[in-house]
Amino acid sequence: MAPTAFLIAVIVAILAIAAPSAAASNYTVGGDAGWMLGVNYTQWAQGKDFRVGDKLVFKYNNTAHTVAKVNGSDFQQCVASNASNLLTSGNDEITLSAPGKKWYICNVADHCAKGMKLVITVSAVGAPAPAPLPWPAPPTPGTAAPTPGTAAPTPSTSAAGEVSPLKSYVWILGALAALKVIMV
Repeated sequence: MAPTAFLIAVIVAILAIAAPSAAASNYTVGGDAGWMLGVNYTQWAQGKDFRVGDKLVFKYNNTAHTVAKVNGSDFQQCVASNASNLLTSGNDEITLSAPGKKWYICNVADHCAKGMKLVITVSAVGAPAPAPLPWPAPPTPGTAAPTPGTAAPTPSTSAAGEVSPLKSYVWILGALAALKVIMV
């Protein structure tokens, strides 16, 4: 009876640790390119389902760029009026804690005006996923359409779905415990 009770305790512990974080995703902003000039962040965010609890990871050269969390007005004007929302580590994680629109810009020189800005919409955890957008997206007004015969751009990858080392450790520990019970 003791091995069965031990197995049940291990399974409960695994579920208690793994279940709350299983729904959250990590998104490396800009995919492999990270947070830098020349990346189309509107295109990168397109089709992603950002939810409360997810994390945005901004990876960038902190001697050349910053991340400023701004409001919609500051986003449109490319200014960061609240210096307390300025991130400068080069590897910043932001947990999305509330639903709604979120705006981020680079506050260095004219980087925001050159496209180094991101706006996303965060859904509540229980909200239905938004309908997927067609790929490739139609060109926005004022931009050129792709020329015939050229390949459509491929979506960039992100860190969404990465398994944390803690979660891996817990699953390995659970598997070892189950193996011990079976072998007894």
